[in-house]
Amino acid sequence: MSRKHRLYEDRIVVDPAIMVGKPVVRGTRIPVELVLKHLSQNPDLSDLFAAFPRLTLDDVKACLEYAQAVVEGEQVFPLPEEDSGRNHAHA
Repeated sequence: MSRKHRLYEDRIVVDPAIMVGKPVVRGTRIPVELVLKHLSQNPDLSDLFAAFPRLTLDDVKACLEYAQAVVEGEQVFPLPEEDSGRNHAHA
């Protein structure tokens, strides 16, 4: 039986070269932890998007889904991105 594909699998990455391996939103250096902290202190999405203009609603949903999976005890740690010659400096 196949397992359900989760949004966070496409949007959350763990790469030792980015933020010391903390889960981050793909293509950014924004840690999931920071998004969750911001939302816990102020759940206003417009404020979140003003603070982090590169975030999208799907990124926020992925952060919340990732956190839910961690709390539920799933194995959620995405595989590190394959280094296909891409430069991580833009991330």
